[in-house]
Order: sequence, then C-alpha cells, then structure tokens
Amino acid sequence: MDHHHQEEENHTEKQDDEEALARLAEIKKAIEAKMALRQNNLNPERPDSAYLRTLDSSIKRNTAVIKKLKQINEEQREGLMDDLRSVNLSKFVSEAVTAICEAKLKSSDIQAAVQICSLLHQRYKEFSPSLTQGLLKVFLPGKSADDLDADRNSKAMKKRSTLKLLLELYYVGVIEDSNIFINIIKDLTSAEHMKDRDTTQTNLTLLAGFARQGRVFLGLPISGQDEDFFKGLGVTAEQKKNFKKAFNTYYDALAELLQSEHKSLQQMEKENSKLVNAKGELSEDSASSYEKLRKSYDHLYRNISSLAEALDMQPPVMPEDGTTRLTVGDEASSSGAVKDTSVPEPVWDDEETKTFYECLPDLRAFVPAVLLGEVESAKTKDKSSESSSEVVEGQQTAEDTTEFPADSGSMADVSTIEQPKEKDEVDKEKAKDAKKEKGKEKDSDKKLENEKEKGKSLDVANFERLLQRLPGCVSRDLIDQLTVEYCYLNSKTNRKKLVKALFNVPRTSLELLAYYSRMVATLATCMKDIPSTLVQMLEDEFNYLVHKKDQMNIESKIRNIRFIGELCKFKIVPSGLVFSCLKACLDDFTHHNIDVACNLLETCGRFLYRSPETTLRMTNMLDILMRLKNVKNLDPRQSTLVENAYYLCKPPERSARISKVRPPLHQYIRKLLFSDLDKDSITNVLKQLRKLPWSECEQYILKCFMKVHKGKYGQIHLIASLTSGLSRHHEEFAVAVVDEVLEEIRVGLELNEYGAQQKRLTHLRFLGELYNYEHVDSSVIFETLYLTLSYGHGTSEQEVLDPPEDFFRVRMVIILLETCGHYFDRGSSKKRLDQFLIHFQRYILSKGHPPLDIEFDLQDLFANLRPNMTRYTTIDEVNAAILQLEERQHASGADKGSVERHPDTKRPGMFSNGEAPKEESDSDSGSGSAVRDGQNEELEDGNHERGSESEDGDDYDDAVGPGSDDDNEFRVRQKVVTVDPEEQADFDQELKALLQESIEQRKLELRGRPALNMTIPMSVFEGSGKDHHHFGRVTGDNGEEVVDEENGEPREVQVKVLVKRGNKQQTKQMLIPSDCSLVQSTKQKEAADLEEKQDIKRLVLEYNERDEEEANGLGTQASNWTPAGSRGNTRGYTGGVARHRFVYHQGGGGSYHSRRK
Repeated sequence: MDHHHQEEENHTEKQDDEEALARLAEIKKAIEAKMALRQNNLNPERPDSAYLRTLDSSIKRNTAVIKKLKQINEEQREGLMDDLRSVNLSKFVSEAVTAICEAKLKSSDIQAAVQICSLLHQRYKEFSPSLTQGLLKVFLPGKSADDLDADRNSKAMKKRSTLKLLLELYYVGVIEDSNIFINIIKDLTSAEHMKDRDTTQTNLTLLAGFARQGRVFLGLPISGQDEDFFKGLGVTAEQKKNFKKAFNTYYDALAELLQSEHKSLQQMEKENSKLVNAKGELSEDSASSYEKLRKSYDHLYRNISSLAEALDMQPPVMPEDGTTRLTVGDEASSSGAVKDTSVPEPVWDDEETKTFYECLPDLRAFVPAVLLGEVESAKTKDKSSESSSEVVEGQQTAEDTTEFPADSGSMADVSTIEQPKEKDEVDKEKAKDAKKEKGKEKDSDKKLENEKEKGKSLDVANFERLLQRLPGCVSRDLIDQLTVEYCYLNSKTNRKKLVKALFNVPRTSLELLAYYSRMVATLATCMKDIPSTLVQMLEDEFNYLVHKKDQMNIESKIRNIRFIGELCKFKIVPSGLVFSCLKACLDDFTHHNIDVACNLLETCGRFLYRSPETTLRMTNMLDILMRLKNVKNLDPRQSTLVENAYYLCKPPERSARISKVRPPLHQYIRKLLFSDLDKDSITNVLKQLRKLPWSECEQYILKCFMKVHKGKYGQIHLIASLTSGLSRHHEEFAVAVVDEVLEEIRVGLELNEYGAQQKRLTHLRFLGELYNYEHVDSSVIFETLYLTLSYGHGTSEQEVLDPPEDFFRVRMVIILLETCGHYFDRGSSKKRLDQFLIHFQRYILSKGHPPLDIEFDLQDLFANLRPNMTRYTTIDEVNAAILQLEERQHASGADKGSVERHPDTKRPGMFSNGEAPKEESDSDSGSGSAVRDGQNEELEDGNHERGSESEDGDDYDDAVGPGSDDDNEFRVRQKVVTVDPEEQADFDQELKALLQESIEQRKLELRGRPALNMTIPMSVFEGSGKDHHHFGRVTGDNGEEVVDEENGEPREVQVKVLVKRGNKQQTKQMLIPSDCSLVQSTKQKEAADLEEKQDIKRLVLEYNERDEEEANGLGTQASNWTPAGSRGNTRGYTGGVARHRFVYHQGGGGSYHSRRK
C-alpha cells in the first residue's frame, strides 16, 4: 500500500511539473509573439496606394466595418481582422479611430484591441497619432463635451480600460512616445482632485492599476521572463525618477488624508456614543452621516492599501489596526467596576452562532437583479418618463393627424373632380384592412391576457407551496434555499403575503423565530419594505398586548418579544426599540410582564450586553431588574426566571481557568495518542513513539497510556496494540503498563468513587485488550476477576466498598469478559472460566434482582460465552453446584499426585511427538483466527509452540498451567518468492559439494581415533532392557532396589566391571557408594546425553514441520496473501478463536507493525 501511495504521489508530482512546464512554454510563446509584434509595429511595411485601390473602398462596406470596431471582443477578433484586410480605410481613418475610442472594452478584450490597432497602424501612417489623441481625450474631460454628461462610474471604467490599452499599445510599439504617461500621471496625482472624494477614489484605482501593469516606468523589479522584454522598451532613468517622485508625493498626501479622516471618524464615534448613553438611540441623521463617513473611510483605506501593495510598500498603519468601532466614550472608561473594556468579551459564544447571525447569503450572487425588489423603483421612474414621453408623442401625432386630413382634403377636392370612382374603391379597401387589423389585434390581446392569467395562477400556486414549506425550515441551509426561491416569485403582493406569514408564526413554534429572522435579514439587503413592515407590525402588537394588561395569551406575548429579540441580533430591529420594550415591562413589573422581560433578556440580552454600543445601557437595565426583584415579593418561579435571565446576560465574575502549560514534547505525545491515533495511522504513531527520546519521556508516555479514559472507548485496543509493539524494544515499559493497570484496578476497588466509574471500566477493557495481544497471562485475568468479586467482603468496610444494591462490579466483570472471554473456549482456560461463572452467578444472586440493563448485558454475556450453561435461579442451587465443583477439584488433585509419582507414563491424549490432538488443544494455543475488523480469516504461524497442551486441565496447576501461552511473540515474516530453477540447482550442487567435503574430513577423523583393544561381551547388554536400563539402580537379594530409609535415595550403586584374564573377558558386579564422584559424573553425563537427544529430536521435528509448511504455503500463497504482506499458515487448528498478536511483518514495501488476528 505504501508503494502504491508513493507511485500516486510521484504521478501527481510529474503532472504538476508538466503543467508548470506547459505554462512556462505558453508564457514564453506569448512574450515572443509580443516582441515580434513590436518589431513589426516599429518598422511597419505599409502597402502602397496601388494595392489599397484594389481593396473594397465602398462606403457601405467601410461603414459596416467601422461599426464592428465599436464592439471589439476576443470572439470577433479574427473575423474583424479579416474584414480590415479586405477593405481600404485610407479615407475613413478618423472614423475608425473614433469607433475604437468609443468602444466599451473589458479587460479580456484589451489584447484583441491591441491586435486590431497594430494591423491598422501597419497599414495607415496617420492612424497612430490620431488614436493617441483620441484616447487621451478620455483623461481630459474639459476638452470633450460628451464626457461631462457621462455617468461617474462609466467614466471611471472607461478611464481604466483606456489606460490599460495605452500601456499595451506602448509595449507593442504602436505608441512610441512615453511622455504621454507622464502627463496622465501628473493629472491624476494633482492636489486639486483630492478635494473631491469620489474623484480621489477613482484616481486611486487608476494609479494602482498603472503601478501593477507599468512597473517598468517606476523602476520596480520585474520577475520572470518579461524582464528581457521590458528592458528593450528604452525607458530612461530620468523618466523613472519622475514617475516615482509623482507616486511617492501622492502617496504621502493620501496617508495624511487617511489620518485626518480617521480622526474625524473617531470624534464622531465618541459623540454618537454620548448620544446613545444619554438618549438610548441615535437620530437618523446622525446614524446616516456616521455610516456615510465610515464607508468612505473604509473605501479610502482599501484603495490606499492596494496602491501600497502595487508599489511594494507597507500600507499605512492606523490605530486599532485600521478599523474603528463605536465605543462607550469617557463614561464607559470610567465605569471600570461595571465591565472591563480592556479585555472585551466576544459578542457571540462560538463561531457557529456568529456565522448564523452575521454571514448572510448575497442574493445578488444567486438571483438576477431584475427579480429583486430594489429595481422596481427604477422601473417606476422609467415608466413615468415613458408615459410622459408617450403623452408628448400622442399630442404630436394628434397634431400631425389634424394637419394631415387638411392637406388630404384640399388634394381630395381636385382628385374627386378627376377620378371620383377610384376614391370610393380606395376608401372601401382601407376600411376592410382596418377591420382585419383590429380583429388581429383583439385576438392577440386575448391570447396575451390568457397567457398572463395562466402565468399568474402558476405563480400563485408556487407561492402557496413555498409558504407551506416555511414552517419546515429548521436549519440554516433550508431557510437560505427558501429565501432564494422566493426571490424568483418576488412581487409586491407576494411580499405582503410573506410578511403576514412570517408575522403569524405559530406561538408554540418558538424555534422557528431565529430562522424567520434570518430570512428577513437576508431579504432586507434588497427589499427594504419587508423588514420595516414586519418590525412595525411587531411593535404595534407589543404595544397592544402591554397596554391591554390582561393575564391571557402569555404564549403570544412571549412569541412577540422573542421575535423582536431575534431580529435585534440580526440588527433589523434597532436597539432603541428593544430598550423601550424592556423599559415598558420594568415600569409595570408584575404578572406577565416579568415573563416577557425575562424572555427578552434570554433572547438578546447577552448580545446587547456584549455589544460595545449598548453595554452601558444594558448594565443599567440589569441593575434595575435586580433591584425590582429584591423589592418585589416574587414567587419562586418568577424569582428563578429573573435570576436566570440576569446571569445569562451578565455571568458572575470568577477567576479565569488557568490552562496547563505543557512542553512541546508532551503536547506532541498527547497529539499522537489522543488525536492522530486510529486504525490507519497506528503504524506511523508507533514509529513516532519509537523515535522519541525515551530517557526523557518514558514516564510521560506511561502516564498518557494510563489515561485511556480520556480517549475514545473504541480505540482502547489500539493503545494495547501500541503497548505490544513497544514491548519489543522497551520491555520494561510494557511491564510498567501492566503493573499500572493492575494497580489502578485495585485502587478503584479500594476507593469505590462514583466519579471514577468510567475510568475503572476503561482500565478493565484495557487489561482485556492487553490479554488479547498476548501481553498478560490468563492467570492475571482470572485473578482480577476473582479480586473484583471478593475484594472488601468479610470486612467492616463491605457496605462502603460493595453495597448490596450496587451492581457496578457486575458491570466490571461483564466488560472484562466481553473483551477477552471468548478466547477461554478450550483446555484449562475453559474449565477455569466455567468455574468462575458459577461463582459469578452466586455473587449476582447474593445481590438480589439486577436492573434491566444489567440483566440484558448478562444474558448477552452468557449467550456469547456459554450458551449451554445452566443459569441458576436460587442461592441454594448455585451453592450445591459449587460444592460439586470443589469435590471434583479434590478428586482431580489426588489423580494428579499419582501421575506425578509415575512420570514415565504417557499422558492420555498425547502423541509421540509431544503434540496434542487438534480438537483437544488449549484455547490459548489455538490457531483459528476470528475476523475482528472485517478482514479475511488468517491462520497464525507457530501453533506448534503451544500445541502440546492437553485439554485435561487437571494436569496443570491453576497458577502455572497456561502461563506460557501468553508470552509476547515477535516474528519476522517475508513474502514467499518463487525461486529460479537455475539458482536452485546451483545452490544444491554447492551444498552437495560442501557435504561431501565434510564427510571426507569425518572419515579421516574416524581413522585417526585409537581403537578399543578389547570387545565388550554381549552378556553385558542382555539385561539392559530389564534391570540395567538406568545406571545407578541397586537391587537387593530379592531383586528389589536398596533405598536409604532416611531420605529415600539409593545408598549404593551396582556397576559391572569388565576384566580380562588371559584371553577370556569376564564381568564382576561392584557396589559403589552413591556419593562417589564416578557415580555423580556418570549421572550428569547421562542426563546431558538425554537432553541433547531431546533437543535434536525437537529440532528435527520443527525442521520437518517448517518444510511441510513452506511446501503448503507455496501452493496456497495466492489465497492466503493478506494486504499486510503476511501469508496464512495452512497448518493449524480449524476451530476455536485465536488471540490477537502484534506481529512484526516485513513485506516488499519495508518493515512495519500491524495487528494480526
């Protein structure tokens, strides 16, 4: 997988490099084309007059081409250039220049205009001077009368596009005089224009664009491939100095202007804050003037910052980082006891709330401007002007018609004399035509009316469906989508209906108020009549409900005041209206007014208290509220309401929580374990932990491992996996983790704190996972289980440590057995678990009837572990079962003692090679794997190491039996690779030669050994299988062994001595004391030989098993190959569930750790 991921990264990097090279090639190609175009324009090869006369010189054709010049764009560039090549414009050059100057060019059309101007420049000599003069008129409005009537915005856009066109024409050589730019810059930077703020803003944008596009004039560094091109333009150092001086002087003047405007804005803020504190609200004139000045300041600051960036300068730094806000003035600073303004609290509690109330969708980006209500005013103006013009035209047509009959009458007198018949025929035809036209007009009018009626009915139906969906909009996305859909049905009638629907929100659906308010705030940007109408309706309803003074309709009152509060947070309702409503409730602080005031404070009280403009007035209102609460004799419900509202707005002062400062290394460790650790990143986390300086941070890593309760419960097995992986390199760390877990479990039993229950459950789960990864022995699990049941019983503190009604220890046992109990399904572990479950049932019955959740967990536990086990219902039944269990254990203990006295006898169920039958192997040594995370089943290697355990649990002591099957195992696995037959043949040949050489050396050694000069009689070996099988056996006269009565050991050892008398060999029996050195050395040699034989036997068996395993593995490699790079073992048990191990794999992509099952 790592290799595949690396290939993808290399592929993406290669694609990025190719794209970058392609972009560089395009840039280089464009620069070369621009340089070629400049050379052609500087040295134009203009056609002679004879060639021009062959082209089309007709007025009609030239007029059509000149009209196209007014609409230059990139799409029409090729066609327009072909037209220009086919016509002769020598007599219409001035008209072409005028058309180009009047063209409304966009930024994307500049290059097309440059190409067209270059073509005209290369054909007509007088084109370039005329074009320069025509474009400069845009910057000299005094010389052009048409520009005086143009709109200010269109003029600014025209100047921006013209300046870009002039620069590009200069770069390509159409314009050769650079002094025209000096004149333009001097005019834009003149001090006279700074008096007019709109003109200053326009000039700033023009200068910023010039600075970005014409860096060569300012002597600014040019990066990239354009450097060689711009060096060839020939801008002198003196010109660069003049440009730079003009820009720097203008920038300094702008900085002073910004400082003065900032001061005036701050002064106005102070005055406004005083007015707010005195009167509670600002007048419309003051608010409008402040907003106007604020917008002007913000616009000026943005433009100056843009110019500074284009000039590679730092933007001016204003107090408060260039932003201003309304403050509470001198009075607020003096009231330090009320609120500390040096550290202002955030208005919103979190980013999500801030986004909901401040980040509104821009309808202009989603809806065409025609559909928004803001354009209707312009339409009405247009309609009024059109109607007036229609009246004037009607009067003129009436006058014309009155004049026309008079003339026709005088002419008709003459014609009637000459041709009276023709006149009658013409009148009849005219009448028929008029009737036909009237009939057609009536039919078309009827069709239009029918279509309009159908469209209106569809709009009405769609709008009704939209209103029906309104109560279901209970999320930000839904209400925003509905708002956009409404804009497509916008009309004056629909706006009234929408306001009515919003106003009539169900009084029990208070959760909709925030979303309705968001819809109103979103529509308020384009439809000013919706918020104003709704606010007026809510204010009238509040005044009506307050002055009515009845104790009815409390839900309607709360709905009304909460709606006002939500609109206040969107700044639709002014704060003055909220304070007036609150003051009306405080003036008559009784009955429903208390509920209304408290609901208002709960809705927008905190917002007003934390807003700098209203904090002082809100503080005064809260003080009045608490004084009224202390004076009035309120019932407990109302008193609680008032206190909740007060402290919601103004929480009690308390010392700030001091966050613990951790060193960076500790923070990194916590990030790895609590943030980054998951199933995919465990390998990387293990590598990072191994790279840490363990001498410094081992204790802290251990501390973090013990805080598994602070992480995710589902990732505890990952911590256990890390522990198993680290134990390969830091064995003492793994031991410390186990010790700490057991200690924490015991401390939890000793203290029995309710607040630590979650921590205790996670530690038990952690212990179970450590067993799953073969990091602790099964005896530790059973000791912990019995300790959990029995700790504290029989002592004076039993009622405190384990109360009768407390079932938490039952849950602890359930957690531990659910984690690792399914591995105790065979062998001694199975018997031990069966024994424990009987004791566990007695513990449960001693507690009484468990709660339903505990009972359900117990049912699931027994169904998973022992579905066929008997569940006892009474304490007597379980006591009888325990007595039978103890009797069986006593009997098995006696049998075990007899077996130990006869060690030579073979255990039942054992094979000659020391392996147990597959169906009787212990659970801890089973090799069947359980799929834990949805992976395919995988058989474990190395099952023969624990395959010799028998199912008969009586052959093992409870404390020692399964101890060897929980040791940590780390194996290195390699991918099985097919071997080349030629290499295999070479290897076999070399091995055969090596063995032959070793055999020859061995023969020489045997020949050189001295031979025994006497033979041992066969009679010596005849009784070796009977009574001489073991050296050191001593028999008495009756054939029994002579044993020392005190310590049970032989006193003497019988040996046979071989003697030779003449040519005859004889043996004599001798009795040697058992403590003789000869006897002791002989016994040691026999023991060593026996041990060596057993080792050789074991190695030979293991070697044969490995050969069989490799042979089988080659055949099943495709089916048993896993993504981790390990192969399945075809030998092993098919039943049972294997325990998890943290195995060290080595695959083709490198070494890494993974979790094997």
